[in-house]
Formats: sequence, C-alpha cells, structure tokens
Amino acid sequence: MTAEGRPVSVGRRGRRPGTSTSRQAILEAARARFASDGFAATTIRRVAADAGVDPSLVMQFYRSKNELYAAVMSISPDTLASLSTAFEGPDERLGERVVRAYLGVWEGGADSESLMAMLRGAITNEQASAQLREFIQARLLDGVRSRASDRHDAALRAGLASSMLVGVTMGRRIVGVPIIASADVETLVALVAPAIQSVLT
Repeated sequence: MTAEGRPVSVGRRGRRPGTSTSRQAILEAARARFASDGFAATTIRRVAADAGVDPSLVMQFYRSKNELYAAVMSISPDTLASLSTAFEGPDERLGERVVRAYLGVWEGGADSESLMAMLRGAITNEQASAQLREFIQARLLDGVRSRASDRHDAALRAGLASSMLVGVTMGRRIVGVPIIASADVETLVALVAPAIQSVLT
C-alpha cells in the first residue's frame, strides 16, 4: 500500500505472455520454413526472422525446435476424416477413392503444407518419421482391417499401400521427377489406383 492507501501495482512474475497474433505468426512461419527447408535446416532464428519476432519469443511459446515442430504438425480432423471415409463403400473402385483422397490432402488441401513439412522432416528426424508413419499408415490400417480378418495381412497391405503413396509424393514434390511432377492428378489416379486396389483388396 502507498501512503495514500492505494495498492501498489506488483509486476507479474514469470514469462510475459505474447499475443495470439505473435503465436499464429510463428506457427505460420515455422510451417512454411519446415516445408521448404526440412527439419534439419530449419532454425529458431530463421523462424523468428520470418515471423518478425525475437527468437526468445519463439522459445517462450515453444521450448525447443522439436516442440515447435510438433505444434506445426497438428492435422485437422477434416483431413483425417477425408482419408478414413475413402474406405466407406464397396471394394469396387476402392483404390481410386484412396488415391484421390490421398492426393487431395497432399496437394492443395488445408493441411498440405504441414504434411509436406512432415515429409521433409521425416528424411532426417526420427520424430518426424514416426509422425508421418502414424498419420498415413493408421488411416490405411483402420480401413484395411475393416475388410480383412488376418491382422498381419492387413498391416502388410496397409504398409505397402502407404509406401507406394508416399513414393508418389516424394517423386512429385521432393525429388521432382519431371514427368511425375508435371502429371495432372487425374492421370495419376488412373495409373496408380489399380495398383493400390490390388494391394488393398
């Protein structure tokens, strides 16, 4: 209390909270940087510079690059649902539905940039690799198990299908094989769907 009886303002202890706009700017900058440079080459300083904030603010929100990466990699429920619903319906044209849904979320979907960051990071970072495996294989495994009685066979089929689909994205977006990168989605669906159909059914 002061002599006049007014309470003395006491400064808040601990870390000063940043604004929600700063947090969002950091996440957007990190998402773009992880997608373009991959996990290993991305630094807190680069993300901070892209977001227009001090590196200490990034560390205030996220204690490490791994934590920042984990925050960036959150995938929306709509994206998860679009991959799961591809397995609804009869076996006929299952491969086409799966390939179309997969390409839809990786190319132009709301989470496509996050997924590309995950894919680039998986090349050099085990955490990113585990996240990618879980994201892709879990969706396919759930769908295949609903159609197969043998759990081992279902896991093998899901693993093969996920490897094939990741390979398509790697060829188009990471390696940049010209003929694959320039192909339109409908051409890819027509060519890849029969192979995925054979593996899954």
